[in-house]
Amino acid sequence: MNLPRIRWWEAHPLRLAKEQRAMAEVAPALTWTEELFGSSGGGWVGLCPAWPFVRPQPSKLDGFLLGRGFTIQVRLSPAHPVVAPTVYPVDPEPDLWVRTRQAWHVLGDGGLCLLRETLDWTAAEPAAELVRKAAAWFLEYLLLTDGVIEEMTRDGIVDDDKLDHLFVPRREEVA
Repeated sequence: MNLPRIRWWEAHPLRLAKEQRAMAEVAPALTWTEELFGSSGGGWVGLCPAWPFVRPQPSKLDGFLLGRGFTIQVRLSPAHPVVAPTVYPVDPEPDLWVRTRQAWHVLGDGGLCLLRETLDWTAAEPAAELVRKAAAWFLEYLLLTDGVIEEMTRDGIVDDDKLDHLFVPRREEVA
């Protein structure tokens, strides 16, 4: 007997509600979509928040960003939440050169490498936690492309302030 296929959120509507609440809190500019580039797992697309971290924002971050934003897709697997979501940068989208350099933390398919090990995803946390890591990735990406650092950190900046002093207005805009 063949049973009709159902999507993960149809089988787990309470999990969907949890995911949507968490994403609305962390990244309110992201929009839920059931179809995301052929993925039947659904996901979110939109502007990633600049500073979705619990710790205080560096005072000069806005001058460092100067309107530079980060548009992402958060793609969920049809097996969500068992399989970790993947975050894809849309704008800016890392080029092939970046994808071939480990220092950039980008996978070959263009997704972001946000988990050190597969077991770092426990399925207990919502996908919004990876959006925090993606926001941190973007800030380090800007530091790297601006030539301020030579490689991304191992642990990121979600909870670590060691790079905060580098978020200063860019030289060409300071006059």
